[in-house]
Order: sequence, then structure tokens, then C-alpha cells
Amino acid sequence: MNRLVWLDMLRGYALVSIMVNHMPISVMRGATLPNFSIFDASELFVLLSGFLVGLVWRGIEAREGRRIAQRRFARRAFEVWRAMILAALLMALLSAALLALGFKHTAIWNQYAAWVIDNPLGYAGAVASLWLQPNIVDVLAVYVILIALAPLIVPLMLRWPFAVAATSVLVWWFGPQLNALIPNHRNQGGLLFNPFGWQMLFYSGVALGLFRAQLMARLLPWRRPVTLLAVLMFAFGCTIVIAARIGEPALPLREALKLVYGSIDKWSLDGTRYLAIMAAAWLVAVPLAPAMDRLARTKPGVWLQQIGRGGLWSFTACVLLSVLGDALQMNPPDQPVAARLAVDLWCCAALWWLSVMWLRHGDPWRRARKARRPVDAAGTATP
Repeated sequence: MNRLVWLDMLRGYALVSIMVNHMPISVMRGATLPNFSIFDASELFVLLSGFLVGLVWRGIEAREGRRIAQRRFARRAFEVWRAMILAALLMALLSAALLALGFKHTAIWNQYAAWVIDNPLGYAGAVASLWLQPNIVDVLAVYVILIALAPLIVPLMLRWPFAVAATSVLVWWFGPQLNALIPNHRNQGGLLFNPFGWQMLFYSGVALGLFRAQLMARLLPWRRPVTLLAVLMFAFGCTIVIAARIGEPALPLREALKLVYGSIDKWSLDGTRYLAIMAAAWLVAVPLAPAMDRLARTKPGVWLQQIGRGGLWSFTACVLLSVLGDALQMNPPDQPVAARLAVDLWCCAALWWLSVMWLRHGDPWRRARKARRPVDAAGTATP
């Protein structure tokens, strides 16, 4: 399978965007997706993650069989869960250290710092059980659930794709009510990123990865009308956001648009955001594919690729740098734009450097360690 370099680039962009979007007075934050698009880096991260699951599953099952694919993704779910706990602990400890040094910050709730110092095991247990999902790390909580279900759902998708799609839509429709039943630290109950809503986007990505060739064979003959619909949907989402930013002068337009889309709910993934990110996926994968490939091979594109290929290591670095960058921008207060931009650029450079260090040293070590594991009778390495 040829590597889609622009896919790595987009994964890297999603991480950079998540990092600066959680820095409230970041300068670069003003140039990220939420400023003009109805969806943001969270949707991009989840859709790309699902797409990669589909691509990788297809390759593993073809080479080694379905049971091996199921084991691989069950283990991957554990790795994501472990990374979520580690990132939450490191983030809270960093926050506590910054507060102790007098560096105020608002990227995350400061109560995490108090909890991790007063009761580190209790804090870790609350995160591990998903009862608590600290901000920035919260998207990993829903990712853990969705990838843990992949060994069960992907085989069903391969056998009954339309039935699984219909079930996914039905679960999404009742997502807010189902999510409220999950015990949680939030007063309203449920996870912040509603897994019953976000599963539809994740498994749409999985389906795109699994059935990529078949879908393209069916849709490419209708390329022009599909592209037109995608442009209109993406533009509709952009209009909602831009009209809201304009404010009072655009009130008649905003009210007219609201008659069409109803309400926007990121946390349960409303239909407008879902359709907009799926429309953008078509535009990037088909009419803009050559341009995206060229962009991915530029210097900045390669840097973003390297960040994207860093996986969970890059995500953890993104979380920590977001908190640190926010503290540096807020202390001392009222810093000029140039100073805050310098912090943004430093955080991006640090994220890139840490990702490269992982690719050069951490990832080869991890692969060598896996290769040294004994192989069981089923032909897979034992944990």
C-alpha cells in the first residue's frame, strides 16, 4: 500500500491545530479551521483515525487473517487507553508545577493540578475509568471506546455494511439520550465527546478505508455532481461560521440559515458538522488530491507529516506544549502580538522536534521490541 503523504500531513495539522486552539490568546489560533469552517481539528482527527483503522485492518486481514487483525486492534485500544492516562497525569503535573511557579494558565482546568497532588492514584483511576476526561485529552477518551469496539464492529461492516451503517445512524440519532445515561463527573452525565454521536464519524472513516476502491469505482463516474454537492455543503458550513463572526449585521442571514440546520452541537456531533467534514474529505481526496500531494512534499508539509507520523507520542507532546505555551503567553500579562506569536512558533518547533526524535529513536526501538516478542501458536507476538 502506497503511503498517502497528505494524510500524514493532515494528521500533523490536526495536532498543531488542537495545540494552538487550546491556547486562549494564541495568535496562530486565529488562522485555524474553526475561524471559517463549521468543523474543527477534532472532527479531522477522528475521521482520519477511522480511515487509518480501515486501511490498516484491510492490509492486516489480507496478509494474516481476521483474528490477527482483531488482536492487533484490541491491543491498540489498550495502547491508546494507556497513553490517555499518561498524558492526563503529565498534563496535571505540569499544570501543578506551573501554578507553583506562579505561571497562571487557562488551557485546562486548574483543579486537575490540585487533584493529582492530593490524590494521584484517585486522579489516575478517575481518568482510567473514563469517569473524568480532562480537557485536551478528552478526545482520546472517545477514541479509546471506538477503537476498542473495532474488533467487533469491523467484521460486521465487512459482512453487512448497509445494516451497520443504518444502525450507526440510529445510534447517532438517539446519542444525546444514550450518553446521558453514562455515569460521569459532569452534572449532566455522559462523556463530553458523546461516543454515541461520534461513532458515526469514526466508522464512516473506517468504511472509507475498508471500501476505498469500491467507493471510488462507484463515485468517480459521478465526480462532477458529487464535487458540486461537496462544495455547496462545505460552503454552507463556512457561511454559518462567518455570519456568526460578523455578528449583528448578518443577523437576518443567520436566522435564515438556522431554519435549515436547526442547532449546532459539537459534543454530540450534529448533522451539519458531520456532512461538512465528509464533504471536505471528498474535496481533499478527489479534486484537490494532486494539490494536497504537492503541498505535502513542501518543507512545511514534510514537517507536518513528521508530526502526524508521531502518533500517540506526538499527541502527548501536543497536550503538554498547549499547557506550557498558554502559561508562557499569559505570564507576564498583556504581551504584544509578536511575543505571543514567538511562543506559538516555539511550540510548533518543539512539537516537530519531539516528533522527529520519536521517529528516529522511539519508533525503531518500539518496533524492535515487538519483533523480539515470542510468537504464539496463532502466529502473533505475545504481549
